Amino acid sequence: MSVRIDTIRECLDGVIPGLIATCDADCVPNMAYLSQVQFVDLEHVALSYQFFNKTRQNVLVNPTVRLLLTSHLTAGQYRLSLRYLRTETAGPLFEQMKAKLAGIASHTGMSGVFKLLGSDVYRILDIEQLPGPTLALPPPSVNYLTALRRCSDRLAACDHFENLLNTAVDCLGSEFAIHHLMLLMYDDAGQRLYTLASRGYPASGVGSEIPVGAGVIGVCARERTPIRIGYTTSEYAYGRAIRENAAASGLSAALETAIPLPGLPEAASQLAVPITAFDRLVGVIYVESTADLHFGYDDEDALVAFAAQLGMAIAHHQQVADAADEPAANEPGPSPPTGKPLAVRHFSGSDSVFLDDDYLIKGVAGAILWALVQDHAERGRTSFSNKELRIDPRIRLPGVSDNLEARLVLLQRRLDERRAGVTLVKTGRGRFALSVERPLQLIAS
Repeated sequence: MSVRIDTIRECLDGVIPGLIATCDADCVPNMAYLSQVQFVDLEHVALSYQFFNKTRQNVLVNPTVRLLLTSHLTAGQYRLSLRYLRTETAGPLFEQMKAKLAGIASHTGMSGVFKLLGSDVYRILDIEQLPGPTLALPPPSVNYLTALRRCSDRLAACDHFENLLNTAVDCLGSEFAIHHLMLLMYDDAGQRLYTLASRGYPASGVGSEIPVGAGVIGVCARERTPIRIGYTTSEYAYGRAIRENAAASGLSAALETAIPLPGLPEAASQLAVPITAFDRLVGVIYVESTADLHFGYDDEDALVAFAAQLGMAIAHHQQVADAADEPAANEPGPSPPTGKPLAVRHFSGSDSVFLDDDYLIKGVAGAILWALVQDHAERGRTSFSNKELRIDPRIRLPGVSDNLEARLVLLQRRLDERRAGVTLVKTGRGRFALSVERPLQLIAS
């Protein structure tokens, strides 16, 4: 091929619609504008199938088509010869294109018209650049190879999970120049994701939840594939839409609603990338911007590579922390605190914990805190280890796939935000201490 498809991917973002030429069985040609072209790999692209029109009829009887693409950055034009292979109506590719099309439809005022029926996969036979003047490509805003190299060094130097978490979020800001982001962890048992860190928002939203399958983040988690949208679309917005999705799926009772999800009120560009390790979903990186088409294929590639390394680093830190040999010292802590008692109320059904009358946390993190304060109240304990928590029957960990380190960081951050006089302090690899500044009044409900 005279041109490789990966060198002209800006043509596929739909800023200038593509033009597709087909022929029927009698070789009568037909031309039509195309809403979306999706990069699949170096040998394949996918075209959006939205209507059973003349183009669709022609493709089914004559699978060879021509496609004209124009770069909105250079004005270069490219003619692609393609051959239709199949149509996908579900799965990662379909969901990627469905999300993009929702943004395009909203941007062009066609939300009630554009609906993806399928992703038509084509083999690339040839790509040729048409003669004509072109502009030079603008310089990239970020050198992604340099950014990835620096991020790799920084992640490799992290000595514990929370440091890794903070470094990952800092890298996305300082190395990738991303100003609004969330890092969410996957709860396999609850089929949801919970926010563990965020940047760029008035409130952190730590502990807020999204059901798998809802919005850009939820679809990314379900399909384990990047989901990128270039324009504002209500179909993939959060807030009430997520609650409605959860209610329809029967998840509303399990979904945390007391902690608002962070996010831009009107995000034009959204990109969610799965974090995986050993073929297991760990979490999702979500970034957003108020600018249209802020994230392109290069941003997506770089974040996928970053997420892959982060996933392996998380898995490593989890294994190291859980395998720590030394149990926590079973010794009484300092003198009992004085002052106004702090009521710690626990609801066993959901493991929800309230401090005085304010909601704090639920689920595994709630069960952990309740076990810690019970041991503190009954035996004066302040030192604990990951290893003992993992086998503690009161916590009911869902399995080895649950990241205990992430749960502890979630609990620690919620306690720090609450500022009620109870905190967790890391004291070593796989060990931590419970710090209590006020007398505790435990109430089991």
